[in-house]
Amino acid sequence: MTTTNLPSETRTPPPASPTQERVITVGSGALMLTIVLLLFFGGIAGFITSIAMQDHRGNPDYLLLVVSSLSFFCSFLLMFGFFTLQPNEARVLVLFGRYIGTVRQSGFHWGNPFYARGITMNIQVGQAQSQATAGLRRATNRYRISLRARNFTSDRLKVNDNRGNPIEIAAVIVWRVQDTAHAVFDVDDYENYVRIQSESAVRHLASRYAYDHGEENEVTLRSGGDEVAEALRNELQRRLAKAGVTVEEARITHLAYAPEIAQSMLRRQQAEAVIAARQKIVHGAVSMVDMALKDLADKHVVNLDDERKAAMVSNLMIVLCGETEVRPVINTGTLYT
Repeated sequence: MTTTNLPSETRTPPPASPTQERVITVGSGALMLTIVLLLFFGGIAGFITSIAMQDHRGNPDYLLLVVSSLSFFCSFLLMFGFFTLQPNEARVLVLFGRYIGTVRQSGFHWGNPFYARGITMNIQVGQAQSQATAGLRRATNRYRISLRARNFTSDRLKVNDNRGNPIEIAAVIVWRVQDTAHAVFDVDDYENYVRIQSESAVRHLASRYAYDHGEENEVTLRSGGDEVAEALRNELQRRLAKAGVTVEEARITHLAYAPEIAQSMLRRQQAEAVIAARQKIVHGAVSMVDMALKDLADKHVVNLDDERKAAMVSNLMIVLCGETEVRPVINTGTLYT
């Protein structure tokens, strides 16, 4: 009897569901400040009273001493629940690892003293500093989030456009945090996430469009300003929605050919400009010659045969299209000598 070994079934863990923001309200800071002060000074007064109310053996009132000590300890503990919020600022409340809600109302508030504050240390390294000598710059509260609009300017990125030409491109993005729960719990560092995803979106955008000289009705990076900006904003919004970020505006701030092909592309642009100017000059000269011949014929100034018309057209075209000043030669004979 033979047995067949079936391959073990592999299961892919389901993706983590995004955290939904819940806006809540907390206690008034002014009211709780009054209570804390009453407990604080009441504990001090009770402690002094318990010492003063000694019996004949010199023992204080232990019950009042315990109550005053508890009152003093509670006032000290409740002091850690105060926090303030400025306009366009939010606080994410986390209690023992569980998301409670988000406070968006500005003012002086009081919450559970055991709400996590999420203090994280950000170390920044300067250009002239090594990692060994880098100092501590600032400490930030991870759960206090600014809802104000922010600007991010990407570095100048060297990428290939749709036609394979190396170009340099940079963009400015105006963004703000829309969903605080997504920003805190669904990504590790939403500011760094915005920076990396913005550079990736700019690279992807540059590879979709040509720098210039597109075909008929083709949108290019140089000519299609509004269309390219809208495409960049949509691309960024799709990427940053996971972090609870909304993109208000995105525009290209720097666009140029890479240095290795800049000179050749400049010569090509100059040649195209010269050709376009020549075409316009020739078109205008032909119109002027045609108008001159028609006016001479209509007003019967002079009658010219085909040979003389051809000579006149040749002379006028040389005068109108020439780059240098023309010196006329005066004919003192007849028209046909």
